[in-house]
Amino acid sequence: MNSIWIDSVPKILDKSKSLDSDVSCDVTIVGGGLTGLTSAYYLSKKGLKVVVLEKDNLMFRTSGNTTAKITAQHDLFYKYLIDTFGAETAKKYLNCNLKAIDDIKHIIDDERISCDFEYQSSYVFTKSNSYVQDIKDEVKATHMLGFDSRLVNNIPLPTNNVLCAIEFPNQAQFHPRKYAYGLCNSILNNQGLIFENSKVTDIQKIKDIYSTKVGDFSVESKYVILATRYPFINAPGFYFLKMYQTLSYCASYEIPDNLFSGMYINAEQPTLSARIVKDNGKDVLLLSGCSHKVGKPSGVADPYSTLSTFARSIFPDCKMISRWVTEDSVSLDKLPYIGQFSSLMPNMYVATGFKKWGMTFSNVASNILADKILGIDNDYSDIFDSTRLHPIQNKEEMGNMIKEATSSIVIKKFTIPNDTIQSLALNEGKIIEFEGSKVGVYKNNDGDIFKVKPVCTHLGCELSWNPVNKTWDCPCHGSRFNYDGKLLYGPALHDLEVL
Repeated sequence: MNSIWIDSVPKILDKSKSLDSDVSCDVTIVGGGLTGLTSAYYLSKKGLKVVVLEKDNLMFRTSGNTTAKITAQHDLFYKYLIDTFGAETAKKYLNCNLKAIDDIKHIIDDERISCDFEYQSSYVFTKSNSYVQDIKDEVKATHMLGFDSRLVNNIPLPTNNVLCAIEFPNQAQFHPRKYAYGLCNSILNNQGLIFENSKVTDIQKIKDIYSTKVGDFSVESKYVILATRYPFINAPGFYFLKMYQTLSYCASYEIPDNLFSGMYINAEQPTLSARIVKDNGKDVLLLSGCSHKVGKPSGVADPYSTLSTFARSIFPDCKMISRWVTEDSVSLDKLPYIGQFSSLMPNMYVATGFKKWGMTFSNVASNILADKILGIDNDYSDIFDSTRLHPIQNKEEMGNMIKEATSSIVIKKFTIPNDTIQSLALNEGKIIEFEGSKVGVYKNNDGDIFKVKPVCTHLGCELSWNPVNKTWDCPCHGSRFNYDGKLLYGPALHDLEVL
C-alpha cells in the first residue's frame, strides 16, 4: 500500500517527462527525494542550471514514506555525540538541525508553499525504569550544549504508565509531498529541469566533465550530487563498507477526535513513533516503528499488529487506513556522510546515512553541498566529512557487517536447503533446492508460484525472505526486491533473474 502522503498527493509534477535527449548543465542531481530537490532549489536560486534525474517518481521512496518530523531530536543521541566526538561536534550537530527547521520555514514563507507546516514539541518518553536515567542524562547533555530541553513527567500523548520524557520545544511537522510540490515549482521557474523515470546507470568522468548516463542519453555537467539515499556507485567511495540499511513499518489510522499535540518516540524497544496528520481536514494518527536491519527478522512477530495494539491503546475505536514500509541508511558512527564522494572524484558530492531523520538532514545536506559548489565556507560541513575514516574504527558494527557479508556471500552458497516447492504453504516464501540449485520461491494465496534466483544483483549476497512485506531482502547492503524479482530499493540497479 502507498503512504498517506502519496495517497493524498499522487503527483508532484503536473507534466512529468523522462530524459529523451542529451543535456548540458552546471549541476546534475541524481535522486528526486527531498535532498535532491532542496539542493536543486538552492542552486537554481543562485542562477546555476540544474538537472534532477529520478529513476521512478519524485518523492516516491524514503522521502514519500516518512513520518515527516522536522526535528533536532533524534532519539536519545546527544550524550552519545558528546561521549564519542566531544561537545563541539555535538553542538554543531544540534545547531545545524535547529537551523534546518528555520530554513525550511523560510522556504515555505518565501515560496508561499501550503504544506501543513506547524510547530510542535517533540518528545522521547519511556515506560521502563531502565531508560529513566538515560533520559535524565540526555537532558543534562542538551543543557550542556546550551539547548533548553525539558525533563517532564507528563506528556500530552494519552498513553499509560509514562515515567518521564525529554521535550524539545519548537520543533515542526509538515506534509513532505506538498512541500516538494512547492520546491519543484520554484526549480522549474528558475529554469531547472526535472526528469522522472530516468534511471541513472553510470557516471563517467571525461577530463573535467561528468557524463551521467540514462539509457541512450547523457547529462554533462561539471558537478554531480548523489542524493539517492544509498550510493549505487561502489568504487571508489566504498560506502557499502561504511553503512547498513534499516526497515521501519508505518501505518495511519482514522480516529474519532484528536486528543493530543506533539510528536513522540519511545526510548525502549520496539521503537514506536506517533504524531497527528491533517488529511482532507481530518486528524489522522500516524504510527511507525519496529525497526530492524534489512535482511534480518523483525524483533516482533508482526510489526503492523504491534502498531495497531499501540494505536488502540490511545484510540480504542481507531481504524487502519493504510500501511507501508520505509528504508533508511545508517553510517557506522551514526553521523551522515555529506560532502565529496571521494578524493579521487572531485566535484562529485554525496549525501547519505541520515538515520531516519531525513527531513531536517535534507536541508542540512543541501546547504552544505550548495555551499561547496558555490565556494562558500559552511560552519557544519567538517563534522559530516564523507571521506572520514573513523566510522570503520567502529569495530562492533564493522564486525557485524563483515560477518553477515561473509555468511551471505560465501557460507550460505554452500548450504543446501531441505525445503521443496511441495513444502510451501500459501502466502509463504522460502529458498528451496531444485535440481541441485537454490531457488527463491513464493506461493501466493491463489497457489501461483513465483521463482527467482535469490542472489542480490548488487554484489552477489544471498537474499532473505521478508514474510511481512513479501520481499527478497539483502542482508549485506540493504537492496530489496518484490516477490516477483522487481527491484524496490538499491544500491542494486537490476531486477532479480526470474527462473
